[in-house]
Amino acid sequence: MPRLSDLKVKLFTDGADKAQILEMARQPWIAGFTTNPSLLKKAGVKDYESYGRDLVAAVPDRHISFEVFSDDIPEMVAQGRVIATWGRNVHVKLPVTNTRGEALYDAVRAMSRDGIKINMTAIFTSEQVARAVDALDGGAPAIVSVFAGRLADLGVDYRPIMRDAVARARKTKNVEIIWASTREVFNVLEADEMGCHIITAPADVLKKLPALGTMSGAELSLAAVRAFREDALSAGLTLQVPGKAAAE
Repeated sequence: MPRLSDLKVKLFTDGADKAQILEMARQPWIAGFTTNPSLLKKAGVKDYESYGRDLVAAVPDRHISFEVFSDDIPEMVAQGRVIATWGRNVHVKLPVTNTRGEALYDAVRAMSRDGIKINMTAIFTSEQVARAVDALDGGAPAIVSVFAGRLADLGVDYRPIMRDAVARARKTKNVEIIWASTREVFNVLEADEMGCHIITAPADVLKKLPALGTMSGAELSLAAVRAFREDALSAGLTLQVPGKAAAE
């Protein structure tokens, strides 16, 4: 089993809580951070620009993605251009469509060729991957975020889509693929094995990575049994067994 030091995939933390971001930034193996409006809401962010500029100042040497939140394409582009001024390490996240299903491929093509680093997000199909990579190819450094975890939640085999995305991006000089909506540590190993450029995951998943390769199956089994025993004792569980004394 590989260890953390063996992984080639870049590791990003997905979250918007500043304290948690700073905690993860102390780990040299964390290469960047991704946020989105849902995570900003959870973190209680109100003044987006102040938050964004403050975060860039606190973590100036790592990738950070900030997402637009308008639903009007010209305004989304305008918001993206503002966000891009927050720092050289900033990627502007734009969804593949707005809520009316209007595609943003032309918008991101123009922005990318103006030198704005784009993270095109909410990608779920191979067609979306193909059009996103085509729109970004030849522009500024860019990312396509494929929501593998959400596909898995609905029983969809995400592996063909991810492999196709990685293959398409690797034919370009500037586009990388993010494995997004990560659910478990094994997803990190899958992304690494597929040659995915980046995986973004919640901090609680990433914090488990230093333990990779440190325990065998037999050791895990024994640890689980000991934990069950300790919890039973600490809970004060009792059970009357016919013909025997009550369990401890």
